[in-house]
Amino acid sequence: MLQDNRRAIVAIVIAMLAGIGNDVFAKLAAERLPLGEIIFFRGLMALAMVVSLSIVMRKKVTARMLRHPMVLARTAANGLGTVLFLSALFHLPLANSIAILQALPLVITAGAAIFLAERVGWQRWSAILVGFVGVLIVARPGAEGFDYWAVVAFAGVLLSALRDLISKRTPAEIPSIALNIASLIAIILIGLSLSARETWLVPTSHDLLLLAAAAAFFTAANLLIIISVRLGDIAAVSPFRYTIVVWAIALGFLVWGEVPDALTLTGSAIIVGAGLFTFFRERRLARAARAAGPASVRV
Repeated sequence: MLQDNRRAIVAIVIAMLAGIGNDVFAKLAAERLPLGEIIFFRGLMALAMVVSLSIVMRKKVTARMLRHPMVLARTAANGLGTVLFLSALFHLPLANSIAILQALPLVITAGAAIFLAERVGWQRWSAILVGFVGVLIVARPGAEGFDYWAVVAFAGVLLSALRDLISKRTPAEIPSIALNIASLIAIILIGLSLSARETWLVPTSHDLLLLAAAAAFFTAANLLIIISVRLGDIAAVSPFRYTIVVWAIALGFLVWGEVPDALTLTGSAIIVGAGLFTFFRERRLARAARAAGPASVRV
């Protein structure tokens, strides 16, 4: 399991980078296209990519898998959580939205301890809390932004945590690609529902390239998140979700020339430090486990 934790950590860090890559290309597409249209086309392209990947990898995905109660529950939690958070995003300051979203590792870890009986020692809790402090330093949310919509956003975070906990409990015979396909079908429907109040535009070839790039990163991020959650201990992996903030700062500078200030760099350093502490601690525990053989190692 400790070796699996290290692989899961690598997967979640790459997933966070892919997630920001998706955000960058979606934001570029949003300079011309409405939100619902972006979500719809990105979901449609991502679904085509995942289905193609399942064929190449010879991963059999059946209608019976997609109708499995755990898959349906995960899809519902993911879909409703997405709708709630996106709705709140339109009414909250961006910094407040980021801060609320970064409560996800804390909620997931608490859920894993309560519902999955995972052992979460004080060192793992400390790493998660320190990382969260780093996020708050970067986001600097204002109290005026925390209102009804903040509650809606947090409800979206709770549903996202439920999604990941369900992923952990989904039978191993159901491949991660099946979970992704089910989620993408729901996301496509969400895009259609959001677009009901929008005026669609005919995408140009440039728009389609941006959407295809967003879909590719979106697909990679979702698959890697599912793999990470199913492979490793949630408490060990959770601190590395905060790396999305560091990736966002780096790509914001590279793509839009956004220069981070001193507080942003300080918060980023705290996030990276918490992640490195967890990573090297998991590596030390893995070495101790190999040396001890079948004996248990306290985590």
